[in-house]
Amino acid sequence: MTYAFILIVLYLLLMIGVGWWGLRKTRTLNDFFLGSRAIGPWVSALAYGTSYFSAVLFIGFAGKLGWGFGLKSLWIAVGNAFVGSLAAWWVLGPRTRAMTQRLNVMTMPEFFHARYESPRLKIIAAMLIFIFLLPYSASVYKGLGHLFEVQFHIPYEWAILAMTLVTGIYLILGGYFAITLTDFIQGIIMLGGAAGMTAVLLYRAGGLLPALQTAAANYSRHIPPENQPPTYLLACLVLMTSFGVWGLPQMVQKFYSIKDSRQIGRAAVVTTVFALVIGVSAYLTGALSHVFVDRLPEGPNPFDRLIPDLLYRELPSGLMALILLLVLSASMSTLSSLILVSSSAIAIDLYKGHVNPAASNRRSLTLMRFLSGVFVALSFFIAQQENAVIVTLMSLSWGSVAGAFLAPYLYGLYWRRGTASAALACMIAGVGLANILFLCWGERLVPAASVTAMAVPMLLFPLISALTRPPSVATLRQAFQEDRGVSAGEIPSQTEEVAPYRETAAAP
Repeated sequence: MTYAFILIVLYLLLMIGVGWWGLRKTRTLNDFFLGSRAIGPWVSALAYGTSYFSAVLFIGFAGKLGWGFGLKSLWIAVGNAFVGSLAAWWVLGPRTRAMTQRLNVMTMPEFFHARYESPRLKIIAAMLIFIFLLPYSASVYKGLGHLFEVQFHIPYEWAILAMTLVTGIYLILGGYFAITLTDFIQGIIMLGGAAGMTAVLLYRAGGLLPALQTAAANYSRHIPPENQPPTYLLACLVLMTSFGVWGLPQMVQKFYSIKDSRQIGRAAVVTTVFALVIGVSAYLTGALSHVFVDRLPEGPNPFDRLIPDLLYRELPSGLMALILLLVLSASMSTLSSLILVSSSAIAIDLYKGHVNPAASNRRSLTLMRFLSGVFVALSFFIAQQENAVIVTLMSLSWGSVAGAFLAPYLYGLYWRRGTASAALACMIAGVGLANILFLCWGERLVPAASVTAMAVPMLLFPLISALTRPPSVATLRQAFQEDRGVSAGEIPSQTEEVAPYRETAAAP
């Protein structure tokens, strides 16, 4: 325990040091939010992967879904790797990198404003981001807090407070430069920790084949066939966690900031391998709980404590220290991305975009740092509430945000005829369905509610677009480069400060 504590203290000091380094490189708002659009493929790939997977995966999802679905939960890992990672980079990466640079935008709300010529969309998108990413951030705190509580026997509140302070410090100091460097370090730690955790658990279970056989046999004994969750619910989880990331602003941001569109193919491969290793390790660990555990832990949220208790009992102290670093790394990376995107919704999209467009970069940068601290504090207070398990918090957030943004974002990249009215209707429908269905169907069917909230706007968008006025020809030419004949892969890198885009038509 002493070794683990010392290792984690040194790690946290390193993160603060990275934040100080990032402070020296951050001079403008573009530096703070996008790293001057000069991030290389390996760093971008690991930044995407570490933002994808957090304590929500290793603690909440691995525990609840690994226990509930057994080995079938590995399908989620496959979907995350090949749909949520590989296909996302191939389908969204080149277009996003090129179009956001042509429109001179830094955030997803700004993209909606510029692409659809609607300031109203920017305001609504910014508010949705700030509101619904809060519970997502809180779910990350909850997972890490429970693990530290088991390992160090320190109060849950003190554990999440320590992570809050360190994450806030290095993010507020260094912005996106600090995030990408820490993501690279954290990604290496996550790969090593996940591989070590899986190897030791399989060894203690008697090897790969015996472990899988025992897990399958005990799953049927622990959860009789009549009590096993339906297959459609597993399919909803695969779709929610794989396609849902396509509409999450903290994930899309990674496409904005990559140095060159030609580097996207390399980043896609790296991210896919990373996602496959991390996802399989996490869900396999959850499924192996049927080998090492006969009954769930006692308490109000037993699934949140299942994996921390299992790892504490089965792993040697040295490896447990590495696992703590793994979960800490995953959590801090996801948190920093969530905080950065959420604070930008207020500082860039609302304040600089509407309240005070003439605000200097220094004032906007100061506000961004201040709001980062506010968002950290709000997430901390939400995480202390024990009224929801990790998976529920995360699923509701994903469903609301992805339901609102997936259709207008994806259609906006590929379809010229998409309109602001359709985008607005989809945002309202996505958020409304995610929350109304959650209230009607209950906690158990949150993934189904989330998938419905993503699917309905995808059908609604072309119908409304066919009946409403499209953006101006000038905006479409700028967005799709029709007047230059340049492909997405030929867009040069941009290291200078991004200038505000110009509105070409009034909002509908």
